[in-house]
Amino acid sequence: MQKTRFDELVEFPCVFTFKVMGLAVPSLPDNVVAVVQQHAPGDYSPQVKPSSKGNYHSVSIQIQVHSQSHIETLYQALAAIDEVRYVL
Repeated sequence: MQKTRFDELVEFPCVFTFKVMGLAVPSLPDNVVAVVQQHAPGDYSPQVKPSSKGNYHSVSIQIQVHSQSHIETLYQALAAIDEVRYVL
């Protein structure tokens, strides 16, 4: 079976949605946007949804990416935020 490379399936540049799961602190969305601005400057309006118990927040943000390595860089940078637990 032949492996297909991710960058052969996705046409760049494109808009990619990142979902960041983290502790329910008021600064989480701002921290996510601040990190994104370092790697993909733009105007962002993340959507925030609280977990059922309210301990965590899910921050969804759409970012224009230019390559597979750009996506990987964003995943790593977002995961490095202290309050973040997962990046999907």
